[in-house]
Amino acid sequence: MKRGLCRAGGLLLFLLLYLIVGAIVPFWTYQEVSPETKQQVKERLDEEELLRAQEEDGSFCDRVMLLESNESAWEERIRLLNQAQKRIILSTFDMREGESTRDLLAMLLVKAQEGVSVQILVDGISGVVRMDGNPLFYALSSHPQVEIRLYNRLNLLKPWKTQGRMHDKYLIVDDLAYILGGRNSFDYFIGSYPTNSRSYDREVLVYSGDSRKAGAAPSSLLELETYFTGVWNQKECTVFHGEPELAEKKQVIGERQKLAERYEKLKRENPQLFETPDYQACTYETRGISLISNPTGIYGKEPRVFYELTERMKRAREQVIIHTPYAVCNDAMLEALSQVALEVPKVTIMLNAVENGDNFMASSDYVYHRKDLLGTGISLLEYDGGTSYHGKSMVLDGRTVVVGSYNLDLRSSYVDTELMLVIDSQELAGELLAYMEGYHQDCRQVMAEGESVLPNGRTPQKAPLWKRGAWRVVGLIMQPFRYLV
Repeated sequence: MKRGLCRAGGLLLFLLLYLIVGAIVPFWTYQEVSPETKQQVKERLDEEELLRAQEEDGSFCDRVMLLESNESAWEERIRLLNQAQKRIILSTFDMREGESTRDLLAMLLVKAQEGVSVQILVDGISGVVRMDGNPLFYALSSHPQVEIRLYNRLNLLKPWKTQGRMHDKYLIVDDLAYILGGRNSFDYFIGSYPTNSRSYDREVLVYSGDSRKAGAAPSSLLELETYFTGVWNQKECTVFHGEPELAEKKQVIGERQKLAERYEKLKRENPQLFETPDYQACTYETRGISLISNPTGIYGKEPRVFYELTERMKRAREQVIIHTPYAVCNDAMLEALSQVALEVPKVTIMLNAVENGDNFMASSDYVYHRKDLLGTGISLLEYDGGTSYHGKSMVLDGRTVVVGSYNLDLRSSYVDTELMLVIDSQELAGELLAYMEGYHQDCRQVMAEGESVLPNGRTPQKAPLWKRGAWRVVGLIMQPFRYLV
């Protein structure tokens, strides 16, 4: 018996090492930005500056609306989905059971029944953990007009593939409009339904406007759709339970009936969301929108999004404001941020105070590297408003707005797929700056010596002793593997 227990323990240890080593080895080294990428970015930024200087006002078709609140995110999704006539594309990092999810699935199912093509792409770990075995999602996936695929479905037999995650979040409807930002698809981020946790986030609705008008620049919607098609057709994207026989299962039939009833309730209780919106009137004009993306494979990546963002920052003349939930940087990233701080008069980063955030691993790393970030010369603000902040955005010189899925961390830079929109719109920038300033009122200012102070003498949040100790212990253990945070 003793010998058998030893063998079992040895096998268990081997399996554990197999999973851990297999998961971390493919990402052990950081890829550098290639000379080709550097040249492409330079040419792109030069071309944008030249083009926008030459183009007349009104020649750009894309118009934009800021979705700052979770309620507006819910409303505009319902309103936009209701306009669909031909196709709907939804890509999300995380979709899970919840009231807002049921609202969106009700809209998608009705549109599918009307003949609209629905394509949904979900990260492979989130899909397995959150959606597998749930008849709610089978009610949609088994419909002939709907196809759901998982990006890099979780397979523990191949641990070297497990870290490749799809972090993109967007919704496209016809050639009409799209929503892109940092929100995942459940109650934590969308709507105002009661939930155990909630997080603030940010998105932009882009209306394609007069994209068919003669002389108009092409809509960025086409660029986003091309990006989606490239990811959708990768061999790592596999179908999520599309078997037709699922539609005949009793639980699935029951979920479809509930979704149909929910749709009718949505229409009855929110008739304003089912009226045709005047997007031209409620959106801002732009002078162009660019899409920035990481490579889309499942293994380590050159940090294209981070590189292009910092190159854009360096071209700012007066001010750069960065909002990110957390910051986990290596030496190369810190050096790039230091260069930004040297070339731009005022650079500010706002992120969650460790007591305020919801990412335990990122907080554990931050307690060890806070002074490194401060050492770049950037002004550092820690948000202490009481609700976790999840927004990823920037404003450059009060004119250029950047919004999307990218966190200022190693995983978003070197591991995950990421998308950011760069929007030239002074009006949008003005609105976003006002919201940013509102957040800054609840921030601790980090001083040069590393101490942080809340305005008006308010008392900052305090974490319990056990949690502060856990940050220290976990942060220390994670130092060799922080490239996955």
